[in-house]
Amino acid sequence: METYQKSGHQSVNGIEMYYEIYGEGKIPLVLIHGGGSTIQSTFGRLIPFLAKSNKLVAVELQAHGRTSDRNAPESFAQDAKDVVTLLGQLDIHKADFLGFSNGGTTTLHIASHYPDVVNKIIVVSANYQKEGLIDGFYNGFGDATIEHMPAPLKTAFLAVNPDQKALQNMFEKDKQRMLDFTDLSDDDLKGIKCATLLMLADRDVIKVDHVVKMSKLIAGARLTVLPGLHGSMIGENLNPDVSDKSIAFTAHLVETFLKGHSA
Repeated sequence: METYQKSGHQSVNGIEMYYEIYGEGKIPLVLIHGGGSTIQSTFGRLIPFLAKSNKLVAVELQAHGRTSDRNAPESFAQDAKDVVTLLGQLDIHKADFLGFSNGGTTTLHIASHYPDVVNKIIVVSANYQKEGLIDGFYNGFGDATIEHMPAPLKTAFLAVNPDQKALQNMFEKDKQRMLDFTDLSDDDLKGIKCATLLMLADRDVIKVDHVVKMSKLIAGARLTVLPGLHGSMIGENLNPDVSDKSIAFTAHLVETFLKGHSA
């Protein structure tokens, strides 16, 4: 596990937002985790590869991990505002963004609504509209309880925030955000002008044709479909059997995209 060179909290829009900084580089790469997750559960295995030649700023969103909550629902729009506000407080005025799952949806919101702060984006296994999730995704979703939350995600949360009530609260707010999923429009995606890399697994919870549609809406977007499950390409902790070589390959694709080289 890579050791961060700096970590801390910033007061951001009414919450205390946690972040970690790794590595060195001119344009930082901001890492935005998935729903129900922490920096480590989403990116713990990817960070060591990316930190070799990039400055990384990894964040934890509202109610997740070490970041406090506010008396308001979670939303992708608010998460986007929180991340951009945090970067301003850290004196970062231009960045690349890599978001996974819900963090990828947040990344699309940032690119759509805060273009001035965006250099390039990498969106991994994310949808911009509710219809992009695989058929059956929402079956029984409204009745889900914390017992349905994957054990590795619970363990990772409690490892950095041992408050069971905070875990329960995060679960309920994440669940509600998915039930109330607020779509971006096709025009929102057409308005994204930054260089974009869309990545997806062939057995993901996001429909491949949905991400193909995204790649056509965002001018010049690149699309990569890799074999695997949701999160496997980045070594997310629900995929413990993924090899370091697979994660290194994903990191290589990210690096070549960020540096403007052909893979």
